[in-house]
Amino acid sequence: MQTINSIEPANRIGTVEEYYFSIKLKELEQLRQAGKPIINMGIGNPDLPPAPEVLAELNKQSSSESNHGYQSYVGIPELREAMSQWYKNYYQIEVNATNEVLPLMGSKEGIMHITLAFVNPGDGVLVPNPGYPTYASVSKIAEANLIHYDLDEQNNWLPKLDELEKQDLSKVKLMWINYPNMPTGANASKDFFEKIIAFGKKHNIVIVNDNPYSFILNDQHLSILSIEGAKDIAIELNSLSKSHNMAGWRVGMAVSNPQFIQYILRVKSNMDSGMFKPLQLAAAKALQLGSDWYANINNEYLKRRTLVFEIMDLLECEYDTNQTGMFVWARIPDRYKDSAELSDEILYGCDVFITPGFIFGDNGKRYIRISLCTNQEVLKESQQRIKTLKTK
Repeated sequence: MQTINSIEPANRIGTVEEYYFSIKLKELEQLRQAGKPIINMGIGNPDLPPAPEVLAELNKQSSSESNHGYQSYVGIPELREAMSQWYKNYYQIEVNATNEVLPLMGSKEGIMHITLAFVNPGDGVLVPNPGYPTYASVSKIAEANLIHYDLDEQNNWLPKLDELEKQDLSKVKLMWINYPNMPTGANASKDFFEKIIAFGKKHNIVIVNDNPYSFILNDQHLSILSIEGAKDIAIELNSLSKSHNMAGWRVGMAVSNPQFIQYILRVKSNMDSGMFKPLQLAAAKALQLGSDWYANINNEYLKRRTLVFEIMDLLECEYDTNQTGMFVWARIPDRYKDSAELSDEILYGCDVFITPGFIFGDNGKRYIRISLCTNQEVLKESQQRIKTLKTK
């Protein structure tokens, strides 16, 4: 008689682990249940609500009896038009709403769709170190040949294309980049985007820019697709999660040329049954918000970042005051073995969780990251706890 223990999972399960934050959140919850007053400053989960008119639109459209059926895999025209207009208004890019933009149920899901659409087992995928862990884990699930490329502080956290040129790139199919960058907060320039588009065309590598942070503490709304000819070889992922405080709504988009969009759609249409129509209509409303919406949100993030800078000073960490996005990335003092040691000291010493940079790759092991998705009062409480710990 067979038992559960005799059932072996697919080989790909052995190549990936449970997402770090999934594990850590369970630990933090256990500590809370044990009576610890845990403060979590690790995850980029916006704590502010979407705009009132967006919530009103969702409520209104959810009340309509005709809005509860399955929807098109390509999204409703209203949402695609809003995404197209948003790109024109803020990135100065013309995007054909019919065939150059594909609404996604979150851009994280888009990472999987794109990988499955372009990568065969054994194909090479270039992944940043440090970088968002999902790029690597999805590549492993697709049985790709994972090729990490280094990012470092001395090069403003940009890929060293001259070093990549020395490698055999003949089997590389996809390259992940992410600017404004997470976790480092570094920005890319138009000059860099021009170089990487040329690099992609030269080696026939699809360049994917994951771009959810360009509205957070950043005056430079830059898309890789602004480069002439970029749509021929590049895909851009974008999202309403961070820019519009709609993380749990799961609304993202892929933007590229019609052929690439069709490739992605072939995968997507076999993995979901369309997004809830009221969500799409509310997302379209969010994309029509004026620049004052972003300014107000950034005003709050600016105040929070000042407090986080002060926390980093207490921890004697070094950081770039010009970094963008909803995190602060900082180098730890030399006396710590690595970022895990500092993170654990703060967690178990004063019940405050700070993300250790090693989870983003070896090049992050001497850095920590604090999220700005924590209100000012809680940040002040964290600051006081750390100050008390440091003076013991």
